[in-house]
Amino acid sequence: MITNRPYWKDAVVYQIYPRSFKDSNGDGIGDILGIISKLDYLKDLGVDVIWLSPVYDSPNDDNGYDIRDYKEIHKDFGTMEDMDLLIKEANDRGIKIIMDLVINHTSDEHPWFIASKDKNSKYHDYYYWRDKPNNWTSFFSGKAWTKVDDMYYLHLFSKKQPDLNFHNKDVIEEIKDIMHFWLKKGISGFRCDVINIIYKDSLANGKKRLVLTGLEHYHSTKGLHKILKELRTDVLDKYDAFTVGETVLVNTKEANDLILPENKELDMVFGFEHMETDQINNKWFKTKFKPKKFFKTIAKWQEEVYWNANYLENHDQPRSVSRFGNDTKYHLESAKMLCLFNLSLRGTPYIYEGQEIGMTNAYLNKIEDYQDLESIRIYGLAKKLLFPKKLRLKLLRNASRDNARQPVQWDSKEGFTNGKPWIKENPNKDKINVLANMEDPNSILNFYKKLIAFRKNSIVLKEGSFEKVYISKKIFIFKRKTKDKTYLVISNFTSKNVSYPFKIKGSVVFSNYDKQIDYIRPYEAMIIDLTY
Repeated sequence: MITNRPYWKDAVVYQIYPRSFKDSNGDGIGDILGIISKLDYLKDLGVDVIWLSPVYDSPNDDNGYDIRDYKEIHKDFGTMEDMDLLIKEANDRGIKIIMDLVINHTSDEHPWFIASKDKNSKYHDYYYWRDKPNNWTSFFSGKAWTKVDDMYYLHLFSKKQPDLNFHNKDVIEEIKDIMHFWLKKGISGFRCDVINIIYKDSLANGKKRLVLTGLEHYHSTKGLHKILKELRTDVLDKYDAFTVGETVLVNTKEANDLILPENKELDMVFGFEHMETDQINNKWFKTKFKPKKFFKTIAKWQEEVYWNANYLENHDQPRSVSRFGNDTKYHLESAKMLCLFNLSLRGTPYIYEGQEIGMTNAYLNKIEDYQDLESIRIYGLAKKLLFPKKLRLKLLRNASRDNARQPVQWDSKEGFTNGKPWIKENPNKDKINVLANMEDPNSILNFYKKLIAFRKNSIVLKEGSFEKVYISKKIFIFKRKTKDKTYLVISNFTSKNVSYPFKIKGSVVFSNYDKQIDYIRPYEAMIIDLTY
């Protein structure tokens, strides 16, 4: 066993998207008191850390990722007193909280930005104001510059999310102050939003691209690494805190540059390469899921990256059982298979709210039912390009962020709220819900509980090495090894029966099927102890 091991390497992290988690007051919006009411549920599940998506004061142009005040709580979610109580109640149960650190941009309603419109204000240099725009494009489609009077400001996302200027030392000091504010309250770190694009080394025109013109001027720049080292030294090292970065378009080398301990920057990052294996150019143009391509990408990151943040879904991604599994005929089996797969990889596992009961994509049929800003913009762009309505809706049904933002299905009736939910609920909540899962010993939820408990007691799964053994168009086999024990992990990502590729001698210690037979069944997954 490794001594002096950081706790976050052994933790199971659960992401809460507050707006959709649990409503306590009937206004149809999830809130902090709702989260508090479910802390015992999370404790029972085996959660060690909650990643709390933004609860800051915000105009909600992008559901909280446009922050108006970093030191206030949005009224929809409650009060600062509620937040203090959440931190206390979570800590009392041994659950740590990390918060989103959204520092690439603020809201255009933030006092800094309002003041920055005055060229004589010190805040003018908090943002990128220019007389003429360059040719950069936005992640949300269209130009990355908006005009106000006779000046243009930069926004890599919505025009209501102006980018902060990290060439300005005062901006960095402001960010340090925000981090200290929350860490002193007792949180345990940050998930750092689009962190590897915060520093723009130049505002020169970018190379012409189909998407994201200008990327070479702000993607994982040298200036970024300098800032992250400074934030680590001046803030994070003073607390028992960890960071996980959302890192756009990074490869394994760039990931390691950000997380190797000797570099003293981030602790781990979310890579996206595995999430790009079923798409062409961007997430809106999906291709048929090909397990082999996915397996190879996972294996590469497992083999080459110092420490992985392992995930299959989050608030920006479609539901994994609908994407990588089978959410109809093999819903139970494929959701459990994905659970075993994710929790058996080397690294820190992340679970997104509702994933533990196999929540599926929303499959919304009307544009009026969508709330996601990005989805609505893409629908409008596709309409301008004369895409048929049926195709426009198909793009959204497969890839919209709203797929992950349906309210958590606590029971078949009014489990999320006794009011009107802020977004249309998934009609399958009658069958897929927490209460039904709790009452069924064979449920997805109970499988998660058992496997999380198994992982917590397994040195092999927590500390063992990763070794790729076999990859085909259907199955992935890898080893997790310590000096004294070896586990073989097998996952079938298809609805087909598959023959074992070689003879295996060992004992099955965990599986999503009750009895083992002489071939691998649809979406079957197992952990086999080869030590005998």
